[in-house]
Amino acid sequence: MNDPLQRHLLAALAAAPPAALCVSFSGGPDSTALLHALAQLPAARARGLRALHVDHALHADSARWATHCREFCAALALPCDVLRVQVDTGAGTGLEAAARDARHAALAAELGGGEWLLFGHHRDDQAETVLLKLLRGAGPDALGGMHALRPFGRGQLWRPMLDCSRQQLRDYVDAHRLHVIDDPSNADTRLARNHLRHEILPRLLQHWPHAVDSIVHSAALSRAAAEALRVSWIATLDRLRDPLSGSLDAEGWLALKPALREPLLDHWLHERGLPAPTTAQRRQIEFQCGARAGRMPCVRWAGAELHIWKGRLWALPPEREIDPAWSAPWQGQPLALPDGGALTLADSDACLATPLQVRLRRGGERIKPAGDAHTRELRDLFQQALLPPWRRAACPLLYAGDELIAVADRWMTEHGVAIFESARTKPRWQPAR
Repeated sequence: MNDPLQRHLLAALAAAPPAALCVSFSGGPDSTALLHALAQLPAARARGLRALHVDHALHADSARWATHCREFCAALALPCDVLRVQVDTGAGTGLEAAARDARHAALAAELGGGEWLLFGHHRDDQAETVLLKLLRGAGPDALGGMHALRPFGRGQLWRPMLDCSRQQLRDYVDAHRLHVIDDPSNADTRLARNHLRHEILPRLLQHWPHAVDSIVHSAALSRAAAEALRVSWIATLDRLRDPLSGSLDAEGWLALKPALREPLLDHWLHERGLPAPTTAQRRQIEFQCGARAGRMPCVRWAGAELHIWKGRLWALPPEREIDPAWSAPWQGQPLALPDGGALTLADSDACLATPLQVRLRRGGERIKPAGDAHTRELRDLFQQALLPPWRRAACPLLYAGDELIAVADRWMTEHGVAIFESARTKPRWQPAR
């Protein structure tokens, strides 16, 4: 075997466990070189080599690109599934990040148990990633660049070509006369990575021809440093995190040295499916940890919000806008709430004799819980029960006519108790977050 890329991939396969292989195939030069080279290796075909193409529907030619990918794979006698996604362009994270999130979610959902998903990232991609992270003020973990192997969906994400250069892959495409997709968005220098690739790195290389090698070497050192620090902060995370709520002890987190504090926060957020904050947002979180008692600070960034409440950090997806005038009739069927939560009955086969009306808080509501001698304001009950502030606006209030008879599954009047006892069941509130 004379081809260097095929030799490289064959050696990588020999060192990897015998997992099923699936290539994330965009049709661009990098993934085309990866898929074609693997298809020449019996060892890869023996692992059920297949391809997945994601159609983002962001370009007029996206359907044509999907057809190209199917036909390319058919010529190689490989299966190719096309996944169509809807990119949330209003998420506030930017088009690049929104497309990546949609793509990764679709790929993760499609990946089989124990299957390895291969990406065509290479050495030059790694250098760009490290520079972007550096410009965003990242610490050792992020400056370590992309992981060659990490958990993904029900399997693993594998980047077997991180030691290969972009030019090597282009040479492979040219040598085998492979037709590839030219996505015009890759030339749009308004996008951060493209600006770095087309405008900045070429100038660096004019003065420092070995810049990419140096950046990748520094990334390896940063990765090693991050792994050494990880031993310390993983143990600390278990101590600071409440196993029931998932929240973090704010004072304990703030007392950590920055080298531990920052990766611990990022890891905690990523575990919850949330993006990490910028350096400025991180400083704001640290500042707000010292807010005086009674305040409930919230630091927001694209894709996440972090509340500081009762001496703890609570990380959540962005709160949905909720119309306080929302209401719905309810007789026990599963009811979707405006925040994404749900109201059901404990016994799914039960049904209330007469419909109730479900509403949300509008302010000033009061209830006399069964067995309580006094009528209570909901505000006081929520505070006493330590119900997080971000859950109160979507807490379902159950009315029989104009009478408030239950507050979710927390408090019920005697009338409410009688209604649910007659149906031999209880309400069950499942908050969104």
